[in-house]
Amino acid sequence: MLYPTSHHPNFQNRRACLSAKIKSGSLVIAPGIFEMISAKMADKHDFDALYMTGYGTVASYLGLPDAGIATGSEMLNRVSQFAKVTKTPLICDGDTGYGGLLNVMHTVHNYEQSGACAIQLEDQEYPKKCGHMLGRRVIEAEEMVQKIKVAVETREDPNFLIIARTDARTTLGLDEAMRRAEMYAKAGADLLFIESPESVEEMEQIGKAFDLPLVANMVESGRTPVLSHDELKRLGFRLAIFPTTALLAAGAAFNSVYSHFKHHGSSFKTEVPLHDFQKFSQMMGFDWVAEFDKTHSK
Repeated sequence: MLYPTSHHPNFQNRRACLSAKIKSGSLVIAPGIFEMISAKMADKHDFDALYMTGYGTVASYLGLPDAGIATGSEMLNRVSQFAKVTKTPLICDGDTGYGGLLNVMHTVHNYEQSGACAIQLEDQEYPKKCGHMLGRRVIEAEEMVQKIKVAVETREDPNFLIIARTDARTTLGLDEAMRRAEMYAKAGADLLFIESPESVEEMEQIGKAFDLPLVANMVESGRTPVLSHDELKRLGFRLAIFPTTALLAAGAAFNSVYSHFKHHGSSFKTEVPLHDFQKFSQMMGFDWVAEFDKTHSK
């Protein structure tokens, strides 16, 4: 009997499927995952991709803000474990590459070897901040161009996608953000990600400006309007990530449950929807444990 995560997943096949789907012109929906339960639950729904959110991963793993505090090694640990427990192509937040050009090479290599199908790299100064927070500063565009070139040179599988994100919109304006995106496209990026446009009109302008697939970041209560599937596709986006939706839903459920305990001293008559315990245990692998015990019982 094999250990549950010993199936040696074909990451090359996952990457090829994701690359082909994006190139087909379809809109790929990638819900955010932030720890192992969310990863396993999302994986059951057969999405074309899952998105390892930096915001949610840092919050769940360290209990800290997504502000450049998590190290590359800590995030790589999460990439590896997410890839082990899921079968869906995984898009991973790689922040700034965690340093200079040598760090970018190291990060890209390790993300690819650990099972990621795409890495998102951004042009913020280090330490970075969440893309829907104010106060973000960006490096010179030429420096980011070199990072993208190193990322492209480093990958071994051509289907391992390089997503180039610019955070210039909030502090330097949309024109500068679009100028940078054009430079990053010429440097070899596979997808372009202009973070936090502030209106549908800006999103429409972005959609008309580029030939490469574009990323839309849908953050509830963030700086960008959350649009429908059809509207995003109409505007020209090919990858829509929803990094915090499940995280915020889980946070609301946690708060409701703990508040009920505080006020009633029991879970009796809680109105919060609960996952069936037996089905949850099955998802986590207790059927496998029972089979193991049966096989090795004396």
